[in-house]
Amino acid sequence: MCYKYTSTFLPMGVLSLMIYRYNCAMTKYFTGSGDDGSTGLLGAERARKDSPRLEAVGTIDEANAALGVARASCNGLLCAEILLAVQRDIYHIMAEVAATKENAARFRTIDSERIEWLEGKINNIESQVEPTNDFIVPGDSLAGAYLDLARSIVRRAERRVAGLYLEKELENLHILSYLNRLSSLLFVLELYENRQAGKDKPTLAKRENLNG
Repeated sequence: MCYKYTSTFLPMGVLSLMIYRYNCAMTKYFTGSGDDGSTGLLGAERARKDSPRLEAVGTIDEANAALGVARASCNGLLCAEILLAVQRDIYHIMAEVAATKENAARFRTIDSERIEWLEGKINNIESQVEPTNDFIVPGDSLAGAYLDLARSIVRRAERRVAGLYLEKELENLHILSYLNRLSSLLFVLELYENRQAGKDKPTLAKRENLNG
């Protein structure tokens, strides 16, 4: 069986989103090849669906879905355009994490430049919102709440990827850095969207009085 990476992602399960056979037109959205509890990696290997690698890939996929809901809820183009760029990066991350060790470099696009891009966006948005050092309660706006949900899933994805990296199952440290910065970006975007919705000051987690 011969595999090729494509930017066209079909809804056939996490890894089948990124794989198709050479010279074969896909005419259905399932293969049945994973009914034994395993799935193909980007390469010649298969892995258990409950393996740490597949758990990481699935969590990254879940994060991307949450980012899509957040993007659909944004009040303006600024947030939506940033999130769309992030979602495209996430697909590349998912591909590299889903690849076998010998094939991972073929799918590597996340590097220091993408980290710097995220940091630039964080600094830009941060300058437009009221700074806070306190924990906030999600829900001041619909888009803000979805951004916070996406942030929490990205943090879980970061933990899953960290496990792979620490076990030397993943080489690209930039992926970890990207996910870490992404959670910070989503936090400031939450504050930004709250402000766009008319909520300049976030609802803090701490009670303002003991009787609250």
